[in-house]
Amino acid sequence: MTRPDDARWMAAALALGRRGQGRCAPNPAVGCVIVADGRVVGRGRTADGGRPHAETVALAQAGDAARGAAAYVTLEPCAHHGATPPCAGALAAAGVARVVVALRDPDPRVDGGGLARLRAAGVEVVEGVGADAAARDLSGFLSRVTRGRPALTLKLATTLDGRIATASGESRWITGAAARAHVHAQRARHDAVMVGAGTLRADDPLLTVRGMGDVPQPARVVLSRRLDLPPGRMEAGAGKVPMHVLYGSSPDPTAHARLTAAGAIPTEVAEGDGGLDPQAVMSALGDLGFTRVYCEGGGTLAAALLRAGLVDRLDHYVAGAAIGAEGVPGVGPLALAALADAPRLELVDVRRIGADALLRWKAKSS
Repeated sequence: MTRPDDARWMAAALALGRRGQGRCAPNPAVGCVIVADGRVVGRGRTADGGRPHAETVALAQAGDAARGAAAYVTLEPCAHHGATPPCAGALAAAGVARVVVALRDPDPRVDGGGLARLRAAGVEVVEGVGADAAARDLSGFLSRVTRGRPALTLKLATTLDGRIATASGESRWITGAAARAHVHAQRARHDAVMVGAGTLRADDPLLTVRGMGDVPQPARVVLSRRLDLPPGRMEAGAGKVPMHVLYGSSPDPTAHARLTAAGAIPTEVAEGDGGLDPQAVMSALGDLGFTRVYCEGGGTLAAALLRAGLVDRLDHYVAGAAIGAEGVPGVGPLALAALADAPRLELVDVRRIGADALLRWKAKSS
């Protein structure tokens, strides 16, 4: 049964786990806190690269103090042998008396097996503490396991009237420095940053995290049906920061060879109406091990993802300026027959960032 301090200690474990977002795919960004006599004796998160697991880190820090203690873990401890022994067994062997878990792990290799192993060893197990917060924090991992694709955040940065550039293509800068810094922080919390070929041609972006010190960089993903991409800064740095290029059935062979030689990783995916099939793109990204993808593409890509129902979260940065109808819209044509067909999202947060506003939306629950 739950105890008065369970929510407090689970909140600490969740905060630890969030530090691993964008750093440990395809593994989940788990947090673990071990508490004995009202004080923390061990804490850990899933390490960069996915190993060691949070429980292993916390147990190593706790040492003998783990015996008789309580462990707060944001996801069910694993029960299968992989690169490391199962964490459920490690917790039991360390003498932990009580394990409080936010969520069960839907991975078929675990899915209740870790909790069963703990209970069989005489460990008290409590489930569901902090479950809603854990589901949000681990949404990318859960999505990849249950839906075969990563969770997708679509980022838009527009004027008040929904424009991302003037008619001539000028777009630097729609939003201010504070909003741009916030975007870099969001990149750092995702496994990959994705754009379409049009954005690469127009902006020659780096898509790296800057201004945050020496942090792991997300992979860069470019969607290009024909692979007709000009050389640019992203390609030049593909040997240092991973660059994935997803393409269709008839790529430019010269460009394919050039990108591969530069260190980029081309992956063929199925095509849809006039471009790459969005579902196939997301499935391919799941197969590549990504759990959290941040899309910074243009209006065409934004429309395709919204139309396909693939946007799990939408971060809309709004600047206090207007460009007018001749400007480039943030979302391209959706080919709606009726208002009832419009993609609908649920507003979850509004905040001021410098001179701009951030409206955060999520996909409506079915």
